[in-house]
Amino acid sequence: MENAKIAVIQFQISPPKTDIEQSIIVSDYTQMDRILKDERNYILGMIKKIKATGCNVLLIQKSILRDAVTDLSLHYLAKAKILVVKDVERQEIEFTTNTLNCLPIANIEHFRTEKLGHAGLVEEVSLGDGKIVKITGIKDMGRTTTVLVRGSNQLVLDEAERSLHDALCVVRCLVNKRFLIAGGGAPEIELSRQLGAWAKVLHGMEGYCVRSFAEALEVIPYTLAENAGLNPIAIVTELRNRHAQGEINAGINVRKVRSQTSWRRM
Repeated sequence: MENAKIAVIQFQISPPKTDIEQSIIVSDYTQMDRILKDERNYILGMIKKIKATGCNVLLIQKSILRDAVTDLSLHYLAKAKILVVKDVERQEIEFTTNTLNCLPIANIEHFRTEKLGHAGLVEEVSLGDGKIVKITGIKDMGRTTTVLVRGSNQLVLDEAERSLHDALCVVRCLVNKRFLIAGGGAPEIELSRQLGAWAKVLHGMEGYCVRSFAEALEVIPYTLAENAGLNPIAIVTELRNRHAQGEINAGINVRKVRSQTSWRRM
């Protein structure tokens, strides 16, 4: 669909159902014809309101209450030359509307031209064993980005998604709070050293508690060195000495045996 006018809707283009489980008993064909006629008129009335706004692409949120569309509604939508993409997940609605710079529509009575998004092309393209809907040429596109992750199996995809999510969280934290902190056990050792010095001026139970907490912080660089296959006692001792000499940014570089300055984002 070229020159697409896109609507993201959260209602169903299908005959309504009763609020509770009910059975409708039809005694003759006349009543059956009346029911079918009312369903057709109901669907046609919705499609006419949609078509009147100039909309030619519908993104329909997935529903658990009833079918988002039926064969009859798809038939009338196709005759009206409206492209339908159904079963859009609920958690994707906000991202989709922000990208298309449009508003979600929860009721047919709220269908307005100003709530539509505009794009140059909406198409379905084949990708591997499946298909995706690709929207390009978006007018006034929101500040969003789509990253398509591909892999040989679901396990690889899940791992790639987790890694990407972790990287985005690091960038987000750095943007929100523009601070960098030394890594490789540097903050823990420095805090341990300063708490240890403070514990010496305290008396009684307070000094004992602070000193124990300071010693507990050394477990982090100790474990880091141990997991890297280094000598944890020698590494932590050297790290403690370098901090005592004023090198507060010194941390464990697991790629080298000796302690070096290492950085990590927080």
